[in-house]
Amino acid sequence: MLLMSRPYVLTGRTTQKSRTRQALVEAAGALMAQGTTPTVEQAAAAAGISRPTAYRYFSSQRELLSAAHPELSMTSLLPEPAPADPFERLELTSEAIADLILRHELALRVRWRISLEPEGYAPVPLRSGQRILWIDDALAPLKKRLPRKRYRKLVLAIAATLGIEPFVWLVDVAGLDRDEAVQLLRWSARELLRAFFCPERDSNPHGLAATDT
Repeated sequence: MLLMSRPYVLTGRTTQKSRTRQALVEAAGALMAQGTTPTVEQAAAAAGISRPTAYRYFSSQRELLSAAHPELSMTSLLPEPAPADPFERLELTSEAIADLILRHELALRVRWRISLEPEGYAPVPLRSGQRILWIDDALAPLKKRLPRKRYRKLVLAIAATLGIEPFVWLVDVAGLDRDEAVQLLRWSARELLRAFFCPERDSNPHGLAATDT
């Protein structure tokens, strides 16, 4: 019978080990927030932890950065109770995403840059696809009204407009300030949903074309 080894943090003195791991994660996060791409050694030094000990928790820089990035496990950014109108749901979700971008810009830039580099270690996901889940949740009332492929296309099109990638282009290349950039991202998402259903929506601000397929 194949025996699976337990992660180091789960073997003996688990409370102390959890604190040590958290200290490394917080140190790496603080360095990322300063625009640095921290190595395991740098995070260990910042946390006052020895290099050999740090490597017991994170075997590679990529693994450390993945843990240090502010990950949100939520599959929804909507309040409870959430509105039923997909336009209102998208507005709330895009507002929350914009806030995340502004609060974690430097860390998100670092993570994006690292994700574009050639794999040098065992693969560790640097992107969870969380944004797709959030948009899918926002547009969930439309699932039964659209063919599956068309609905998926809409989710991906809107998700592509809301994120660090277009934000960086708008700020660094187009020269917008950060508030203007996130407002434009939100406008693009809103207009995509509007155009997808009702290109000539006038008097009905949230109307959806019932015959659209």
